[in-house]
Amino acid sequence: MSILGKSELLKMVKRLPIIHPFDEKYMDGDGYVLTVMEDVKLQYLEHKNVISNEIVFTPPNIVAHLTAKSRYGRAGLSFLNAAKVHSGFVGRLALEIVNLNNEREPVVVKKGDPFMHIEFITRVGEPSPYEGEYQFQYMTSKEINFYLPYLRKVFKKDFETLASKWRLKEKLKNQ
Repeated sequence: MSILGKSELLKMVKRLPIIHPFDEKYMDGDGYVLTVMEDVKLQYLEHKNVISNEIVFTPPNIVAHLTAKSRYGRAGLSFLNAAKVHSGFVGRLALEIVNLNNEREPVVVKKGDPFMHIEFITRVGEPSPYEGEYQFQYMTSKEINFYLPYLRKVFKKDFETLASKWRLKEKLKNQ
């Protein structure tokens, strides 16, 4: 297992939309910085999810880990979830945060702010793609349809079985 460096990440982004939309200015060392989908204001002790603006797709040979930018930790935000992105996941990411700042003041995270570092890590062994309920989270039907050709390409003969487990038809019909 190893973290994909900038050059490898850029090669992967050219083949697959692992981050969409992708902007090279958000490359950060050996990873990428995801931005915030909408303003989030947290009162003292309040818990909320911050949602990435970008959609992330982790192919079957990749997992990803998230960390928040340290400036938010310094502002008093604490990050509650173990931030792992399973192989085969497609969707916007939610980072669960709580405001614990010493001044007991609200903290605001603005739409478009760089917020989450994501690092992509190669995995060893047979793929076991994500099959959970959060597949395609916070995505529109149009966005899901954008990813379908890539999912078919990557998962080949397993696509139909996975699509059933993901309840893909229901998700497309309900939007």
